[in-house]
Amino acid sequence: MKHCQKCGRELPDDAAFCSACGSPVGKVSREEYSVSSEDLVKTIKNIIHEGNVTRIIVKSEKDETLLEIPATVGVIGAILAPWMAALGVIAAIATKCKIIVERRE
Repeated sequence: MKHCQKCGRELPDDAAFCSACGSPVGKVSREEYSVSSEDLVKTIKNIIHEGNVTRIIVKSEKDETLLEIPATVGVIGAILAPWMAALGVIAAIATKCKIIVERRE
């Protein structure tokens, strides 16, 4: 049996999605970037334009999650605007941020 990486629920071996949280099951690679607040929005935009992203997590210096952006938002530009506004606020209050990018293999 395998487990969901997001919620930890036990799943059958042939599951494509978690039955509890709906997150896709499969190999996910994680990349971490440390950026200053001035480069936060620009870096997120570049990551989204690269494609193949399932989730973007922005954390503070203290490892607190500030924002989670699901992959479906990156596809739809109109929905992306509120996320970018939230990133602008985060950039104004944080000095350094950590960006965690999850990509499906």
